[in-house]
Amino acid sequence: MATSYELTMKQRSFNYLYTAAVLLIATCCHDFSSYIPAAAAFSPPHLQTSLLKTRSSSSSFKFQNSFENNHHTARKLHHGSQSSLQLHLLDPTSSLSAATEAIASSISSLFSFTGPIPFLPSLALNTLLFFSLRPKLMTMLTPEGFAHSLALGTMLWTTLGWRGWTVCVLYLFLGQAVTKVGFDEKTKLGIAEGRGGRRGPENVWGSALTGVLCAAAASQGTEFLGISTTVWLLAYVASLATKLADTFASEIGKAYGKTTFLITSLQPVPRGTEGAISLEGTIASIVGGLLLSLYAYLVVGLIPSLEGVAVATLAAFVATMVESLIGATLQEKEGFDWMSNEVVNFFNTLIGAAIAIGLGVFVLGM
Repeated sequence: MATSYELTMKQRSFNYLYTAAVLLIATCCHDFSSYIPAAAAFSPPHLQTSLLKTRSSSSSFKFQNSFENNHHTARKLHHGSQSSLQLHLLDPTSSLSAATEAIASSISSLFSFTGPIPFLPSLALNTLLFFSLRPKLMTMLTPEGFAHSLALGTMLWTTLGWRGWTVCVLYLFLGQAVTKVGFDEKTKLGIAEGRGGRRGPENVWGSALTGVLCAAAASQGTEFLGISTTVWLLAYVASLATKLADTFASEIGKAYGKTTFLITSLQPVPRGTEGAISLEGTIASIVGGLLLSLYAYLVVGLIPSLEGVAVATLAAFVATMVESLIGATLQEKEGFDWMSNEVVNFFNTLIGAAIAIGLGVFVLGM
């Protein structure tokens, strides 16, 4: 029979979520000590003692604001006394005020419209979001893919904030949706994506590594390697638009392509052949690239103009055609065993980003 101090699984789950929330508040605050009253305002009674011990053990920190100004409290903390701190924690007005300030600081930091976001808050928020959406995400990702996607999401939120993050999330959901189109028919023909369409780590990085590099470059300041931040953002969008265009072309072509041709010879080939193209898939490719580019322009403002939308869409389309050419001439050929789908996807997105950079600099003058 369980004793009274043993926690149920539900209580443990609450404590894990609570700890994550405390860490989120703590890492967002400029003043480390301010998170203690904020946490105490919402703390279950059995955790207040732990908070007191945690705070008293951190006497080596430089106290700021009210703790720094109150020398009497600081001296008591230094000698291990907790009575004054406990009174401070149990003061509802003070605790609520600190909690409100900490939460406001968290929101301001995490949802900044411009500039890099602190890493730890980004990690905490992504962890919370990913585990909240875990049932849905696990229908789209393998367990390893889930972990790597969490790392990817943290990197993107840290470098580009919520705007860049949502572009990648939209790519993931649209790509997964189009993969399921005609899935039963594609399965019968043996041309459906493996693992039921769920993405693994190789898919995550094959699709998004170029985007992460562009995002990191865009976060370096007004320019990086002589290329403006605006162009790096255009390249980021173009890289993901390229992969979405490729996914639309492949999945719609396999599901609805009436006649498929090998891109190098224009000879008819079965659906699903590497390097094959179709009218239906080609149109779908343009639609996929355009959808993501329009979102980046109309909704989150990563692309500054309709000309930028045109550049990203064109780059995605051309890169997708080049990807088909690579598939027809190199993939599955002797000496190119290393040229897997994921490697081809990386080159595909890299080409799309490079085209966008070239057009952005030399045509649009960005």
